[in-house]
Amino acid sequence: MTQTQIQTQAPMPNRMHVPPPDPALQAEPPSGVAAKAPLQAQSQLPSQTHTQTQSQTQTQTQTQTQTQTQTQTQTQTQSQTQSQSQFPSQSHTGIAPQRRFKVLHETRYSYQSMVTLSQQLVHLTPRSFPSQQCESHYLLVDPAPDDNGAERLDYFGNATRRFAISTPHKDLLVRAESTLALLPRAGLADIAGSPPWEVLRDMVQQSRDPLLQEACRYLFESPHVRWNGAIEDYARLSFTPGRPLLDAALDLTERIFDDFEFDGGATDISTPLAEVMTGRRGVCQDFAQLMIGCLRSIGLPARYMSGYIQTHPPEGQPRMIGCDASHAWVSVFSPGLGWVDFDPTNRCLVQYEHLTLGWGRDFSDVTPLRGVVLGGGEQTLQVNVTVTPLDGATSVR
Repeated sequence: MTQTQIQTQAPMPNRMHVPPPDPALQAEPPSGVAAKAPLQAQSQLPSQTHTQTQSQTQTQTQTQTQTQTQTQTQTQTQSQTQSQSQFPSQSHTGIAPQRRFKVLHETRYSYQSMVTLSQQLVHLTPRSFPSQQCESHYLLVDPAPDDNGAERLDYFGNATRRFAISTPHKDLLVRAESTLALLPRAGLADIAGSPPWEVLRDMVQQSRDPLLQEACRYLFESPHVRWNGAIEDYARLSFTPGRPLLDAALDLTERIFDDFEFDGGATDISTPLAEVMTGRRGVCQDFAQLMIGCLRSIGLPARYMSGYIQTHPPEGQPRMIGCDASHAWVSVFSPGLGWVDFDPTNRCLVQYEHLTLGWGRDFSDVTPLRGVVLGGGEQTLQVNVTVTPLDGATSVR
């Protein structure tokens, strides 16, 4: 009997504005989110590396075009038994990059029986913002979709694409290739002297400033970020009365790294934060959402960051293709600096090894691939990510 299946895959200080997208391209707010002002760009800081697991949970939201990235779409048919569809897009900036990377993200589904219809939402176009520029982006889908796919920006300004495949198939390949330039970001000295955390808590409740109203999107519970008293108590160990906001956020980042064990088999996408808190084990997605829950529980806005992190081979060994990983971390809003990124999985402030795909309230807003297929039976999933430094850039640890 033919059956319908839902596919889910995956494992990710300048006060400058990303230009607001054309309102005609924007999606409606997710459930429980009030419409606010246009997104502000983020700020981010230093890094170490912990390798994220290769098995990733990826889903995406809606389909939309990327701000500051102009996208052209073309479809080509290749020889042999399968045809492919390629979607190139490019954007350029006059700012000299600090580091440049090429990212290859390859997703393969293999099905036990023939799929007669596949509908997919793809969220694989990296964002451009003051600390990162997407220089080029190509999306390859095999077999070729029925059309070039619809692009739109989601509510958070992330570029997504929707396509359908009615050609019967037993394998599906989605291959995204991007070139990114990382631009200078604030360092530890720049975040010293941030205001007491209570100042921001009170500001977001009272201010009509558009930047603070935008930050309020990331202030409330969301599908994967729901907290309890234990999570709030854990947050308050770092956020003591009068402590500077970013100093407390860095302390919370370090405590999660020290108190929790990285364990790829301990959780899955449905594991609630209360269970992560009790078990003290998980992966980057869990640690990011736990830190977000801590921050929101005491009235501070925080958003979920989805992307990649460069990993490092053992000394003297070559870089292996497909060994890098999707990753997730946290962005905290700070008056004066804007959005500042922290990585609790790696006990660091984010700087030169984190590559951003997009951001949202939690994992459910920004995961890279989600789909529904008709038929197929049992399926296997393989995801490979390769992050390659360009221009002879050396690794920063």
